[in-house]
Amino acid sequence: MLTKEKVQDFLKEIEVDDLVTNFQVMGSDVYIDMTAHSPAMHEKKKLEAAMKQAFASEFGEEINLKLKIVSPEPSEVQLSQIKGKQIPGIQNIIAIASGKGGVGKSTVAANLAVTLAKMGFKVGILDADIYGPSVPTMFDTEGQKPISVDVNGKSLMKPIENYGVKMLSIGYFSGANQAVVWRGPMASKALNQMIRDAAWGELDFLLIDLPPGTGDIHLSIIQEVPVTGAVIVSTPQHVALADVRKGIAMFNMESINIPVLGLIENMAYFTPEELPDNKYYIFGNQGAQYLADDLNIPVLGEIPLIQSIREAGDVGRPAALQENSKIAEIYTETARKMVESLVERNKFLPPTEAVKITTMAGCSPKK
Repeated sequence: MLTKEKVQDFLKEIEVDDLVTNFQVMGSDVYIDMTAHSPAMHEKKKLEAAMKQAFASEFGEEINLKLKIVSPEPSEVQLSQIKGKQIPGIQNIIAIASGKGGVGKSTVAANLAVTLAKMGFKVGILDADIYGPSVPTMFDTEGQKPISVDVNGKSLMKPIENYGVKMLSIGYFSGANQAVVWRGPMASKALNQMIRDAAWGELDFLLIDLPPGTGDIHLSIIQEVPVTGAVIVSTPQHVALADVRKGIAMFNMESINIPVLGLIENMAYFTPEELPDNKYYIFGNQGAQYLADDLNIPVLGEIPLIQSIREAGDVGRPAALQENSKIAEIYTETARKMVESLVERNKFLPPTEAVKITTMAGCSPKK
């Protein structure tokens, strides 16, 4: 017959008695309340699987083990470590990402930045596309160099500023025709310096223009700072949306767990200048909407394929700056929906933690 004493001795034997806060034995049912070593979901699942296997091996399959595993309360040291990863003065860090290249992500990021600035927010943009920086071109700041400023006795980079947006990019440090041929660790180090060694000041939003895919740069960002949320940019066609799923899956991983604020469908339709009311769905119709419905995330906006957007980006004056234009209205509505999604995220979800890279194969929440 199973007794409470036998269970207590077994818990000591498998060295988990210090994790158990309460347990009861009722016939063949064993109720155990435990506190996990770590708040990470995978740690709790590992503990649950190990406990069930151990009890089945010791007492047989007829034992019905009912576990309640809770997360530990963070210590003062843990809290200070997580808090220390925040960039002082920056309220929200938004990652602008895409699973696939060539979808106009940087153009969308630039136009969102100037739109938020027009709406009265304090905005910065970090060009994290180390190998293909485009922010200097899109903000008409090519050739400029960040200067050094003294902040509380520490020498920091002063971001370049234009159109009310503060910005940093590797493009300010490399020549216009110079290729950045770096391995992953070098690129990550440069990126971390632009994040940490910059005088960003007070910002409501820091937009991070990520490169396409899910690689070193993405891991460096989520390791260095707690990203508030991600905005995914895609075009409507199936081949682009297939890669978007992978990008969203990266942010949704248990070990990363960054909320996706929504999806922006870029080049949603073509509108010729001489026929502004006509819409030609040359890449497909509502592909992003179907994906968003499937993944239960909102569509923040549908950005048309308009010649003036490309022209404005090439001359370094984002199209959203065009007063009383259709494209400015679309970006204003898209930015408004992004802010609404962010407010809802901050209201109902806990702050995102920085992620600790544990192995070459993956990562886990910072402990």
